[in-house]
Amino acid sequence: MSNITKTLRKLREAKGLSQEKLARLADVANNTIIKIEAGKNQNPTLDTLKKIAKALGVSVDNLIQ
Repeated sequence: MSNITKTLRKLREAKGLSQEKLARLADVANNTIIKIEAGKNQNPTLDTLKKIAKALGVSVDNLIQ
């Protein structure tokens, strides 16, 4: 399990967001969030990471630490 997998889930749950709600806020496909958290997408694009980080109110660095 990569760091992003754990970190994304932790940050999302800390904000009280469902995967679907985060996907809407970040303007990415729900499937994208599911795959990242499941470890099936280990290398999301920088654009995707920026959108998710912005939706969570963190930096990309925080997301991939």
